[in-house]
Amino acid sequence: MSKSLDFLTEALRRLPGIGPKSAQRMAFHLLQHDREGAAMLSRALYQAVDTVHHCASCNTFADTEVCELCSDDTRERALLCIVETPADQMMIEQTMTYKGLYFVLMGRLSPLDGIGPRDLHLDKLVGRATDGVVDEVVLATNFTNEGEATAHYISEMLKARGLKVSRLARGVPVGGELEYVDAGTIARAMLDRRSA
Repeated sequence: MSKSLDFLTEALRRLPGIGPKSAQRMAFHLLQHDREGAAMLSRALYQAVDTVHHCASCNTFADTEVCELCSDDTRERALLCIVETPADQMMIEQTMTYKGLYFVLMGRLSPLDGIGPRDLHLDKLVGRATDGVVDEVVLATNFTNEGEATAHYISEMLKARGLKVSRLARGVPVGGELEYVDAGTIARAMLDRRSA
């Protein structure tokens, strides 16, 4: 095998969910069947690494100093939603139900992985949330152990500064049948029920 092919295979293995065999298949495919696609991928990666950085306001990925959402004057500036990743932010945006602004943590607290409060830009978050404009902070971290711990930590930190803090509701998924939903989800849905 050529060193260049080995290097390409190792680079592709860095992608989540890609093992050695998948990376090798991708490398072979790109070089054997789609050299134009390989060149395009190379240019796109180079450009993204060179131009994409963190928004100065919400910490998401952006091409400009302040991202489009933060620059949008029609957004509700008194409402701030905290998410773990830009992918989470995108999912909330796709619902077209939230019209406030965001703060993207770029992770979650995970002491076992060595990720603490300093790694999540919480000082920047506090500055953003206590700017005198934000009235309510919506915690939209994932419902994993780490996401729950992150939400609790941030909630306590922001409540101590006099901010109203809310958490995404959770429960039975839309279109879900109770028979197939786990007991923990049903229990949480029962505890978080609201009037009909």
